[in-house]
Amino acid sequence: MSNYCAAPRLLVRVIDHGTLYSSLTVGVLIFLVVRYMRSPWRKLPPGPKGLPIVGNVLDFRDKRWLFSPDLRKQHGNVIYMNALGKSMVILNTQKAASDLLDRRSHIYSDRPRLVLGSEIYTGGTFLAYTRYGDLWRRMRRAAHECLTKTAAQTFHDAQSKEAVILTSDILKNPRGRNEHFTRASASMIMSILYDLPTIRSLDDINIKNIDAHIERLADVTNPGNYLVELLPWMKYIPSKFAKWKRDGEFWYAKDSAMFESLVHGVQDDLDKGIERSSMSATLIKDQYRNGLTERERAWLAGTMYAAGSETTASALQWWSLAMVAYPETQKRAQEELDAVVGRGRLPSFADLPHLPYIRAMVKETLRWRSNLPLGVPHRLTEDDWYEGMFIPKGTICFSNIFQCNNDPEVYGEDYRHFKPERHLDADGAETKDEGHVMYGFGRRICVGRHVANDSLFIDIATVLWAATLEPAKDSSGKTIPLDVESYTDVGLVWYVFCVLCSVFFHPLSFHSRPNPFDWAVSPRFPEAPTILEEQLELLGH
Repeated sequence: MSNYCAAPRLLVRVIDHGTLYSSLTVGVLIFLVVRYMRSPWRKLPPGPKGLPIVGNVLDFRDKRWLFSPDLRKQHGNVIYMNALGKSMVILNTQKAASDLLDRRSHIYSDRPRLVLGSEIYTGGTFLAYTRYGDLWRRMRRAAHECLTKTAAQTFHDAQSKEAVILTSDILKNPRGRNEHFTRASASMIMSILYDLPTIRSLDDINIKNIDAHIERLADVTNPGNYLVELLPWMKYIPSKFAKWKRDGEFWYAKDSAMFESLVHGVQDDLDKGIERSSMSATLIKDQYRNGLTERERAWLAGTMYAAGSETTASALQWWSLAMVAYPETQKRAQEELDAVVGRGRLPSFADLPHLPYIRAMVKETLRWRSNLPLGVPHRLTEDDWYEGMFIPKGTICFSNIFQCNNDPEVYGEDYRHFKPERHLDADGAETKDEGHVMYGFGRRICVGRHVANDSLFIDIATVLWAATLEPAKDSSGKTIPLDVESYTDVGLVWYVFCVLCSVFFHPLSFHSRPNPFDWAVSPRFPEAPTILEEQLELLGH
């Protein structure tokens, strides 16, 4: 009898357990569904669908895709992509980039981590790599005070001198155009930083040493070269067991000594009562106020060379292509120079307020062809929302400088053409806005932009005052056609790949330059070469 009574109780127990398990299963499913429905990750910005594991890495095989007008049409103003589990957004309009990188700069100003390239090889003091924090703020503030719009005027004599030498070199040897631009930019930067005399050759020992440093820096940040960038814990391996770490520490000490010796030369002059304008002199005199150590000051100045020399030379190369491809703009600029300067003297910075078309030409050069088409990546330090889209913490944020500067909604349907007048108002005066976003956004905006604008202004004004730039002709006398769309740069796939692995290239290595082209250069009027030579004699050259 008892066995018959136990059976129903056992059945009830089984039913109770089954009901419990079912209820738990249903509850878990409901919880997961509700959590999924409420997950912010469902509201990521739109973007191309990637592949398993690798994500969107292969989408970058054709780099022109990023710079095509179809990009925004297909995916919108803010694009989300994922590669190897790393989140990335591309900001394709000035509004989106400004809304996030400018107005929310307190959470969008970090950089990806670089263990060897930044923390070991440069001691965390290479400003472009430095993570957002106290050291970065002190270095940035010091650089800003040295390079404000007012402070930049103290460098006008050096910039004018380099413009005269550059123009003379171009007239004497037009085929050496790119070398002339590179030498002039390097010499100008070294004068501004250390008050060094004119550098007449790229074989100058100081230039070769700093360029060698930059090449090594590019090597240690190359993807796949050093496993420590993917496995950061390897940083704590003792140096005696890690050659890559010993090498990094060795070059940090050696390059620190190099940068410090350049600053010591300025200090020696100050001690002798020789005081001329330079960034290093200002850093030394303000050392107690800016709170930087001797080594930090030395690395800050060195960073400025890397940031300024290459970008200015690249901009001049694009400008030279525009002058040959758009002769009407060259003619209008020269008419303005004749009206304001005349042909009896060289242009000077005193003419700057009266040459709005030349100033507009500087803006258009930087808008028309961006030296850094994807800018330098920012890193988001907090989860964020933008126009209903979720952007997760740690996302690498690119401002698509090329798209921003070639937006038909901002610049009109003729945005592909080089038209300085787009930066002039109805009365022919220069517009007050920057006119482009080449210098970046937010707290990471280019600190040396005023110096760069001044250099481009005086270089362009002096060359156009003295020379006529025309397309080259072949042996039969026919004009050689120009390709204004093609350019040369480093491999974009690898650039993005290493960024997403927190191993991003030297931020100055992803430049675009026009493909090689020929031009013909001649004096614009007979007296021009003589006036240039007379000025060179006055300058001691």
